[in-house]
Amino acid sequence: MRVLVTGHNGYIGSVMLPVLSDAGHTLTGLDTFLAEDCRLTADSTLVPALRLDVRDVRVADLVGLDAVVHLAGVPDDPERLQETESLAAINWRGAVHLAQRAREAGVSRFLYASSCSVYGPGPGDEPLTENAPLHPLTPDAIAKANAEEGIARLADSCFSPIILRAATAYGVSPRLRSDSILNHFVGRAHTTGRVRISGDGTTWRPLVHVEDIAYAFAAVLASPREAFHGQVFNLGVTNENYQTMELAEIVVGAVPGSTIERVPASPPVDQASCRIDFGKLNRTLTTFRPRWNAAFGAKDLYATLQEVGVTHEDLQTRYNRPAQLRTLVQTGRVDETFRWRDRAALVHPEPSAPALPRER
Repeated sequence: MRVLVTGHNGYIGSVMLPVLSDAGHTLTGLDTFLAEDCRLTADSTLVPALRLDVRDVRVADLVGLDAVVHLAGVPDDPERLQETESLAAINWRGAVHLAQRAREAGVSRFLYASSCSVYGPGPGDEPLTENAPLHPLTPDAIAKANAEEGIARLADSCFSPIILRAATAYGVSPRLRSDSILNHFVGRAHTTGRVRISGDGTTWRPLVHVEDIAYAFAAVLASPREAFHGQVFNLGVTNENYQTMELAEIVVGAVPGSTIERVPASPPVDQASCRIDFGKLNRTLTTFRPRWNAAFGAKDLYATLQEVGVTHEDLQTRYNRPAQLRTLVQTGRVDETFRWRDRAALVHPEPSAPALPRER
C-alpha cells in the first residue's frame, strides 16, 4: 500500500516507519517537525516527507494514497491552559479535516490513533470495553473523543475510518517522551535513584509498548478492510493494566539501587484511573501478538538511557514533550497556535516530496 503517516517524526511515528516499511508499504511522512529537538537515537528509516500542518492539508496532498495513519497531535500542558483552543484546533478539528480531505482524495483506509484516555475515570476495577461511555477529563482526551465522533461520521462504502484507542505508550523511540508514566518512572530511577509515587499508588494505568502499537497498525493495514471498517478498537494487552505502585516496583526491579519514594497526593488529583479490556482487537486481529511487557520495556529503556548518557535535565526539558513545546513557544520559535514563525528555521533530514501517485 501507499501509506501516509502523519506525525512520522514523533515518539510513535519514528518507531512505526521501519515497521511499516518492513511490511512492504511505500511510505510518505507528514509532520511539522516540532519534535525534531527530541532526538534520542538515529532514525533507521527515512522517507519522503511533507512539512505540513494537518490543519492545512489539501485534497491534492493525498491523491494517490491507499491509507492514512494519523498519529500527529500536540500533548496536554497543564501549565499553558490558554493553548487549549490551539490543541483542539489540531487534535480535534485538524484530525477531522484530514479525514475529510482523505475521503475526498479517494483514500480507502484512515487509521486514527486515539487514546484510552477518552474513557476518563472508570466506574470500578472492571476492565472497560469499547462500549463503555466516554468521560474525557483533559483537553487532549476531550479533543480525541470529539475527533473520533467526527471521523466516524465520514464512513461510507469507499472510506473506512478505523479508530484505535491505544493504552499509554512506553519504551524506546528515536524521539523519546519522558512524560509518559513508565518512561518517567524509569528516567527518574536512572537519574535520581528514586521513583516517586503520589498518593496510595492504586491508580490504574493500561500500558502498551510503542513497538506493539506500530505492529498493531501494520497488522490492521494487512487485514481485510471489511473486518475493521468503521469500528473502534482498544489497542493494548489486558494483562498490562497496572496500578502505579506495581509500575514503581517493576522499575525498581529494572534499575539497580533505586527505591520508591512515597509523597502525599497534591492537587490536581489524578482522577483518570481505569482498566481497559483489549479482547476485541486480539480476537479480530489474529495476526497480532504483543511482543513486550512493562518489565522488559523498563529494562530496555534503562539500558538505552545509560548507553546514551541521558541526564535529569534532558528528561525534564528535551524529552518532556509539553516542556519542550513550552520552550519553543517561550523562545518565539513557535507561536501560540503551534505554528513555526520561521518555516525555514528547522533543518530536518528527510527530503521533501509530494504524496506518491497510485500504481496502476
